[in-house]
Amino acid sequence: RLQVVESGGGSVQAGGSLILSCVVSGFTSNRFSDTCMAWFRQTPGKEREGVAHIHTRFGLTYYADSLKGRFTISHDNAKNTLYLQMNNLKTEDTAIYYCATGSPTSRSCSGSTYTIWGQGTQVTVSS
Repeated sequence: RLQVVESGGGSVQAGGSLILSCVVSGFTSNRFSDTCMAWFRQTPGKEREGVAHIHTRFGLTYYADSLKGRFTISHDNAKNTLYLQMNNLKTEDTAIYYCATGSPTSRSCSGSTYTIWGQGTQVTVSS
């Protein structure tokens, strides 16, 4: 029913910036404007970690502590698209970045379960 497709990954130098996009298809009516959307990332050999999430109706956001001030999550409900603006990239940001959607449990997305995932997009940061 739902499909999530990420794009925008690539190779950048440390200190550079990159914008990731995530297009969601398969929602009926205006459901994209009332759901939870999130970015995760995973490095080979390590556990997947949460990057950021946002409630597309109420706008409440979450960021991993180490990413606050560098990453910004946003969305465009008219385009059913989620974005991740990544600034001042560091080599440790190298990972496959995944977009996911899930059902809200409150006005925030804390505690939400993400059930629909994209294929991931590779971000490589070199020094």
